Amino acid sequence: MTFTENALNILTLKSFKGVGRAWIIKNIKGNERVEVLVSLLNNCSKENHEITVSYFERKREQIKTTVLKLDGFADGLVALGDSEFPPHRGNVKFSEQPILLFYRGDLSLLKPDNKNIAVIGLLNPDGNIKGIEQEVVAKLVAKGATIVSGLALGCDTIAHEQAVRSNGKTIAILPGPLNNIMPASNKELANDIVRFAGLLISEYSNEAKSKMELGGRYQERDRLQALYSDSIILTASYTKNNLGNDSGSRHAMEYAKKYAIPRAVIYNATIDENNPQFELNRQLMEEQKDIYVIEPSNIISDIKKILDYNSRYTHQQYIQKRLF
Repeated sequence: MTFTENALNILTLKSFKGVGRAWIIKNIKGNERVEVLVSLLNNCSKENHEITVSYFERKREQIKTTVLKLDGFADGLVALGDSEFPPHRGNVKFSEQPILLFYRGDLSLLKPDNKNIAVIGLLNPDGNIKGIEQEVVAKLVAKGATIVSGLALGCDTIAHEQAVRSNGKTIAILPGPLNNIMPASNKELANDIVRFAGLLISEYSNEAKSKMELGGRYQERDRLQALYSDSIILTASYTKNNLGNDSGSRHAMEYAKKYAIPRAVIYNATIDENNPQFELNRQLMEEQKDIYVIEPSNIISDIKKILDYNSRYTHQQYIQKRLF
């Protein structure tokens, strides 16, 4: 397992009170000396004692021990300031930008010039939805796209499996450490993704301490699906109900909107009008009149429009980042 001292320093910084992603991105360029990091912490952190270089280094060694437990499950750890740390897509505020990633597989799939398309949806799609999603993913792969999803049951699993079956590459974004694939039933699929030149990534080195923390991690996973994709396609999903039950798909689509990542939905007005599994698709179409709609009868043409737009959008973003 490979990682730099800089990556360990970033992970150590994150463990101090009052230090989150926004603080790190505002204050850290990467590869600073420990003395500089300690000085910054003493000026800004919410620790109730002075932080010394030796204290920081002891804490870093403890964190290194945790990281090394992932040896054999992760190929490495990269962080802000490392040459291989991948830039995100879209316009993302500091507090939501990733600062470190544990990975297994081909990290270069996250590079900006790679054509990444997220395909997401519900946990229990009917047979018709499954068939349409498989066709969409197969056509995307044939056009050179890498499929991004979250390794969950249902539509995520269909997206990853079809990408592999179509001799394509796929990226799975996980809500937990790489030594504990969730759900466990997709452990073999995770191995297949890597075996066929894909990628697994996670922001976590340890297990969630509570059900609430795990729920938050799922939402953070949804955020990564958006910001590491050039476009995001919703296969099908429910809307948030009166009981407060929500879906990861809705979160991911909301993050994409927030980050100005192009969004698309699969929908056939004639067939899907009364199907409750397309509630979120209908809601998004109502809210955004110009959202891309992939119709099952016109998949090839609709996918071409999305990919053509993505090429122009990605080029514009690249120019803007070079200018500013």
